Amino acid sequence: MASACSRSSSSKPATLSPSSTAPDQCNATLQASDVGVTPTDITVEVMADVGSPLAPGLFQGNVDAMNAYATYLNAHGGIACRKLVVRTWDSKLSPSEAKNGLIDGCQNALAMVGGNSLFNPDPSPMTNCVDKSGQATGLPDVAALANDVNEQCAPTAFTIQAVFQHCPLQPGAFPATQQVGPTKFYVQTFGSGLHGLFLVPGDLPTTVQSATYNIDAQAQAGITWDAAPKVSGLDPQPAFTPRVQLAKAKGSTFVYDGSNDQAMIRMRKEANAQGLGSVKLWACSLACYTKAFLAQGGSDVEGTYLWMSFLPFEEANYNAEDQAFVTALGSKADSFGANAWQAGAAFKTAVDGIVKQSGPNAVTRAALLTALKGLTNFTDGGWMGGKSLKGEGGTSDCYLILQVQARKFVRVHPSQPGAMDCKADNLATVTVDPVAEAARLK
Repeated sequence: MASACSRSSSSKPATLSPSSTAPDQCNATLQASDVGVTPTDITVEVMADVGSPLAPGLFQGNVDAMNAYATYLNAHGGIACRKLVVRTWDSKLSPSEAKNGLIDGCQNALAMVGGNSLFNPDPSPMTNCVDKSGQATGLPDVAALANDVNEQCAPTAFTIQAVFQHCPLQPGAFPATQQVGPTKFYVQTFGSGLHGLFLVPGDLPTTVQSATYNIDAQAQAGITWDAAPKVSGLDPQPAFTPRVQLAKAKGSTFVYDGSNDQAMIRMRKEANAQGLGSVKLWACSLACYTKAFLAQGGSDVEGTYLWMSFLPFEEANYNAEDQAFVTALGSKADSFGANAWQAGAAFKTAVDGIVKQSGPNAVTRAALLTALKGLTNFTDGGWMGGKSLKGEGGTSDCYLILQVQARKFVRVHPSQPGAMDCKADNLATVTVDPVAEAARLK
């Protein structure tokens, strides 16, 4: 795959070659080499929070993307001379359902791929999972997002979104790597002295704790926090009244949404209803890169900035993987699904490497874990910023910024389509005790 996302000043459309298995490699008699691998199929499992009443359909995009990726891949030659089959599990924002999903994956799949389960505190069914020979090799987990630090630091886990933890886990304060490039851009653009609210995703202990790193990193990059109120996925617009009143009382100039798109929509609608005029910068993460944000937010969300670590769908013609995803998903394309598709591509890259070196019958969990460790600068054909899927280098130094203008997502930085801002100083290491800091948030 040719890279279209680079640090250079020019970007051109790439050519996608989805199948890299040489025809002669498929002449061998195919075998059932491990759990989830038969002579005809390779089964992976995608586990995502979909059915919780806190956020119905939250990560349906992960499931849709993995199913679409399998259809796409099978139409282009399959994987390791076999068909890719996707098994699904709804973790429902429940630690018990996440654990059950890992048990199911251990029993039925070669690997977990493309998942997004926010509350996954016990990865033992994954790390202790036995292979076909009865060895506790572990179940490979190529996650789209591993928000729970226990999953992030599990030895068999590999993650597409940033791996900010410095593992192994330890009690008290410990370091984590954060992307601060967007914050530096905001400070440079709007001037020093920005101060305001950080909306903390408050429904789960893991999401609250992970937010503490971002809060500290943005403070180090020049933001002063007036407050960091917790918000819920169930909060209706009136629940944002006291948060708007707090911003009014403080004369806040900045509001950052660390939660989902609905939180920013309701905060902005309530801010407009109450005439909050001091805020000059409304910013969000990848979570606001949704069709719902534009459709439901309407004129209220105009001017909102958001940052992301892969090329947007609006620039699919600049990158073949981006284009393949957008074409395959159609109206179902969303940001979380994009990460799942990228996880699928990372899984395939690792499997392709095994097949190239040792043939299609060498595809086992042990071989896959070794191959995944070798993906130290994965870009999915230039669609996303290069990163390792584990450990050092697990957070990409690349980002871009979009802004909502006339009900569309419009590129702001860097200005050239197909490009990203990739610099070492876009990353910062912060040392935080997440449990203690989370306990201070209300």
